[in-house]
Amino acid sequence: MGLAKADDAAVYQLNAEQAIINTTDFFPPVVDDGYDFGAIAAANALSDIYAMGGEVLFAINLVAFPENLDKEILREILRGGAEKVAEAGGVIAGGHSVADKEPKYGLAVTGIIHPDKVKTKGGAQPGDVLLLTKPLGVGVVTTALKQGITEEGHVQTAVSSMKTLNKAAAQAAQAANAHAMTDITGFGLLGHAHEMAHHGQVSFHFAADQLPWLPGALAYGEAGAFPGGMGRNLHHFEQWVTFSDNVSQLVQDMLWTPETSGGLLVAVAPDQVETFKTHCETAVIVGTVAEGDGEIFVNE
Repeated sequence: MGLAKADDAAVYQLNAEQAIINTTDFFPPVVDDGYDFGAIAAANALSDIYAMGGEVLFAINLVAFPENLDKEILREILRGGAEKVAEAGGVIAGGHSVADKEPKYGLAVTGIIHPDKVKTKGGAQPGDVLLLTKPLGVGVVTTALKQGITEEGHVQTAVSSMKTLNKAAAQAAQAANAHAMTDITGFGLLGHAHEMAHHGQVSFHFAADQLPWLPGALAYGEAGAFPGGMGRNLHHFEQWVTFSDNVSQLVQDMLWTPETSGGLLVAVAPDQVETFKTHCETAVIVGTVAEGDGEIFVNE
């Protein structure tokens, strides 16, 4: 699996029993604490391994750091990343650093999976149920943090969500024989949902009143704390998305907003929903799959 159909990671089959998964991701800080930033960036990079249904083997650090900043900050970033990789069952096996005006951190990650168990964005079937494994709203909470208008409890809940691995969700997808999945990151829920629906040649129907939100997220959205990526996602994906008249403008804007280290969006057969929830207790039913070709419908 490579560039022919863009998915969450590259997959290379080694033999009848093993395939390797390879991916990379890095970005500038979304929070002030160095350790939390490192852990969030690592969890975000590891997520693409889980989005393919795999397990983490090892990772390589990718670092950009200003020469005039305290190296203790860098140590904390690397410690956060290393401990998150260890939690995933992998190890940091090296890395590369460059001097830059803005800190950036992430990983190149290698995972492993049985070739027959690879999960892709395509494959959702009409009648499937859509499950989301983490609440939405990280993008507005972190933007509100930059604007200095957040409550500390809201920030900590968002940080905890971003630091949570999608490992249990990936294991749940294998147990429930999920038909398709992806992780929710920079394109927001609707952008990543369109990719899944397009690859599967189906349509997705979301129930807006069932979508889970982080504490404070809707209030920060109401205050206008949207990152620039919201407008870019709207511009690129709006041609495939239809909102019912009773979906508020606020919720529409929230659904275009980029997420960082979000959960997995998973399509499973109706009779496998409880199996999935047994292995991933945070999963919430957010919609259904129907016939179509990449269209997304959001109803109240």
